[in-house]
Amino acid sequence: MRLEFSLRILAKLKMPLKQMDDSKMGGQSERVELKRDVGLMSGIALIIGTMIGSGIFISPKGMLEGSGSVGLTLILWVLCGLLVTMGALVYAELGTMVPESGGEHAYLMFTFDKVRRRRLKAGADAGAASDSGKGSLVRVPAFLYDWVALFIIRPTMFAIMALALGTYAVKPFYPDCDPPDMAVKLTTAVAMCIIAFINCLSVKAATYVQNITTFTKLLALVIISIGGIVMLAKGNTENFEDGFQGTTSEAGTVAIAFYNGLWAFDGWNSLNFITEELKDPTKNLPRAIMIGIPLTTLAYVLANIGYLAVMTKEEIMISHAVAVTWGDRMLGVMSWLIPCFVVASTFGSSNGCLFASGRLTFSAGREGHFPKVLSFLRIGSNTPVPAVLFTLMLSLCLIIPGDLSTLIDFFSFASWLFYGLTTASLLILRVTEPNMHRPYKVPLPVPIIVLLASIYLVIAPIVQNPGVQFVYAVIFILAGLVVYVPFIYNGIHFKFVDTITIIIQKLLQLAPTGQ
Repeated sequence: MRLEFSLRILAKLKMPLKQMDDSKMGGQSERVELKRDVGLMSGIALIIGTMIGSGIFISPKGMLEGSGSVGLTLILWVLCGLLVTMGALVYAELGTMVPESGGEHAYLMFTFDKVRRRRLKAGADAGAASDSGKGSLVRVPAFLYDWVALFIIRPTMFAIMALALGTYAVKPFYPDCDPPDMAVKLTTAVAMCIIAFINCLSVKAATYVQNITTFTKLLALVIISIGGIVMLAKGNTENFEDGFQGTTSEAGTVAIAFYNGLWAFDGWNSLNFITEELKDPTKNLPRAIMIGIPLTTLAYVLANIGYLAVMTKEEIMISHAVAVTWGDRMLGVMSWLIPCFVVASTFGSSNGCLFASGRLTFSAGREGHFPKVLSFLRIGSNTPVPAVLFTLMLSLCLIIPGDLSTLIDFFSFASWLFYGLTTASLLILRVTEPNMHRPYKVPLPVPIIVLLASIYLVIAPIVQNPGVQFVYAVIFILAGLVVYVPFIYNGIHFKFVDTITIIIQKLLQLAPTGQ
């Protein structure tokens, strides 16, 4: 029986891919490509759902500690939202000019690879234009972004969000102490695998989960906000009567508070990673950005007002889970709802993060910056299964040590470095492609402000708190050149990679896009 089963498996592996496809599709063929299944509402849900994770529920105290006063805290939340909105509007212009998936990857490729840009302007698709510039250094900016994002930025982001999910899912079983690390990590790993399965299953399944969890987290923030407004109406206004009392005069601590706030907004560029799956991207990309980010900013400000109307500044700063403390005060026997909301929120942000990360990995594979198999799609579902599994495996490795503090520093440093470089690419295109059609055009002062803010956010942490982690970050970024020169510039290719690719294709039922 076992021998017969093994022979069937071997026969399946030897079957040509087209024959396997026809056997699955009943002889009918369908073009393998990313489908435009994401509408405006799902795009808004992806932006909001990825940004709103656990931070606003667990630890908004970082802003309060850095600013020293309620008034400055609320101002910083608004300023963070304003900066992120301006950055997203820069990305909206780039995304409508270059309607490709991959976010920063696509925009850096378009800006610095002139041959590829000419091909795309002539009507070639991204896959057909992917062979240009391999024998030169024009791909270096995009490759270094891929190198850092695929190995550090995106897996770290997914791991942090999933660890928060695991912690809150396990905490109710250990009410009087911290949950064991092993229980948290196992729960986190299981949740990550479930999220990866959903993303491999279909785009519609992933967007459905995103829509539901986004509604859930917004409902939680509405409850907190309304609770705070009720308490204010009852006269509980002590924290607001002298709102700027205790404001710090140290620019360094204010900058750290601003950094903490920007961390809560990270994920604002998620929709740019999936442009090829967005319906009518020239209209829906700017619309989703203009609705999603201001709505998130408003939700953050109102939630902080809700906390401050119920708790003192001191209570907020010593609380490890502000929303839970708030729930104990305001919801009574229904306080168990808050941990459930946090779990749903972190599940949604993790789902949105992996959904976007898979598309970046897909784009990097399609350009030949990483193995081509990462750009293959599963036949039938048209989902980037290898790209999703690649991000999943790296993220699972990151949760094993458990201490992500160094990676978080690297994450912020590298993220704003490439945000600045991408913003600079828009200014370059304004000079090199002045007559190119721009369905949406951001006012010129906006990218200039974002570029200056990016430079400050890269330099400020190094000046205020110099550490060896920034040296490691620069070394890791430059180490990408050691990979780029032999494999991209010189085009070295190993035959065994093709064999592995064919095996993975047949095991996972994959095909290149356009087949």
